[in-house]
Amino acid sequence: MENGNRLGDVEITDPKAMRALAHPVRLAILERLQRHGPATATHLAPHVGATPSVTSWHLRHLASFGLVRDAEPGPDRRQRRWEAVARGFRFEAPVDPDDEEGRSAARVLAREMFLRSGDLPDRWAAEVEPTLEPEWRRLAGLADTRVVVSADELAAIEDKIERVLAPYVTRDKAARPADGRGVRLLRYVLPEGADGTEGAEGQTGGTSAGEQTGEASAEGQAGKTS
Repeated sequence: MENGNRLGDVEITDPKAMRALAHPVRLAILERLQRHGPATATHLAPHVGATPSVTSWHLRHLASFGLVRDAEPGPDRRQRRWEAVARGFRFEAPVDPDDEEGRSAARVLAREMFLRSGDLPDRWAAEVEPTLEPEWRRLAGLADTRVVVSADELAAIEDKIERVLAPYVTRDKAARPADGRGVRLLRYVLPEGADGTEGAEGQTGGTSAGEQTGEASAEGQAGKTS
């Protein structure tokens, strides 16, 4: 596995595939398959907000770009089961400044990922945090830290984070601790503009408290899920 992809994600480089995935139902389908394993269109439908026939159409579209595939048949062999090709995916804007198609497609997919995960912390705080045991509540939270680094240094930081996460992401289910539970590690990497702008109502400086939580990240015109 290459150092730049320690988590074994499927790498999306085709702009058409990026645009195909930049759809709320398709992202929901892929996330559901990655998290819960193989399923039929009928089983997926109520979880992704579409009818079974529409879900089936989206599945075939995802399959045409190599993001999902046929799974082993279930008890009812009449129903087609699908599975994600990898536990996560990643993409990034092309380095070539003349590749506007690729840059635009990456931007569209990143934006959809931002929108999809934007209300996750609020829902977690309202629905999950109050139910957590003290030891889990103490470790939960967020981190908002500003650093001044070069592009190469930022790439090195990202690589080191994935180096730490990889053994936990890629280990077999049988190797997970008996008292383990799912934890989302949301990681937003948001470089400021050349003039120091951060976006609407951006904050200067940084704060850090607790741990970052989340599962998917969208990094400007790049993104990853695992």
